[in-house]
Amino acid sequence: MNFLAHIYLSGDNELIKIGNFMADGIRGKHFEHLPPDVQKGIILHRAIDSYTDNHPVFRQSTKRLHDRYHHYAGVIVDVFYDHFLAKNWLAYSNERLDDFVQDFYRSLHTHYDILTDKTKGMMPYMIKYNWLWSYQFTEGIARILSQMDQRTRNNSQMRYSIEELTEHYDIFEAEFTGFFKDLQAFVIQKNTEL
Repeated sequence: MNFLAHIYLSGDNELIKIGNFMADGIRGKHFEHLPPDVQKGIILHRAIDSYTDNHPVFRQSTKRLHDRYHHYAGVIVDVFYDHFLAKNWLAYSNERLDDFVQDFYRSLHTHYDILTDKTKGMMPYMIKYNWLWSYQFTEGIARILSQMDQRTRNNSQMRYSIEELTEHYDIFEAEFTGFFKDLQAFVIQKNTEL
């Protein structure tokens, strides 16, 4: 899953959200100095990623992209799935997406001192271009995919995957909906273990 889903699945705890959000930039056990709830967020992030990568519906979505995008297919589907979460936000939350996103940006500022350098470097762009809110629009997804493609020196060709999203839109959305129910149930169970 991509940023929005990770933050959403963290529940109401700001520090778990922050840990879950910045976990990709943390290797191994290099997080034991962080507050316990941030550590929980990092552990939850890794569990979500592992569950997602092995889920048959997610794998079905990535298979549709694999011939063209190879090992980037999973990254692309993560972004697609965040689009469907954002687009259908009110089916999953009683809080408006804009309010949820602005609250998260505020919490990043509040807890700035515990953020990783990578997160601190990304934060101004994320907030300026309002990435999380823009996910609900295909144009926003196209922009994110283009930026990600540039970071791979255009080797991933991710900027073109908006074509597959448009072509198979209803199929991807149905896959997301079924998968996300399973993921939510998994996260509830995982939270009881943490």
